[in-house]
Amino acid sequence: MDDNHHMRVLLTEILRAVGVKHVYEANDGAEALQVMRSNPIDIIMSDLAMQPLDGIDFVRLLRNSPDSPNPMAPVIMITGHSTQKRVQEARDVGVNEFLSKPVTARGVLERIAQVVDNPRAFVRTSAYFGPDRRRRADPNYTGPRRRASDKA
Repeated sequence: MDDNHHMRVLLTEILRAVGVKHVYEANDGAEALQVMRSNPIDIIMSDLAMQPLDGIDFVRLLRNSPDSPNPMAPVIMITGHSTQKRVQEARDVGVNEFLSKPVTARGVLERIAQVVDNPRAFVRTSAYFGPDRRRRADPNYTGPRRRASDKA
């Protein structure tokens, strides 16, 4: 989903070129949720900056809303605003992967391969629901958790 028609066409062409048969488009997060209620969706590709419902608000609703059509669907966030703050904000609402603009076919395929070939378990806490944010295991850690505050 992207509010830019040209970006949606580019992504659709990349996906169709590699054999994806069913591609659904949405202008924003609200429309995407409606599309998801009517169609089986395997992977979501969403722009970060959209109006009126941006990518972060969309993922927050997707992950946490009681009427979410698929709270565990993998989300690849596409953004031209890849500042550390925005990436952390998106990660903290449950985004699986990031793809920076300008988008390339290789980048799209690499992110799709990542969510398909290396899915991360989902975690639910009082403040978070989404894919485990840890990407690698620390072989030297022996405790039950890996948070800095757990070492005290």
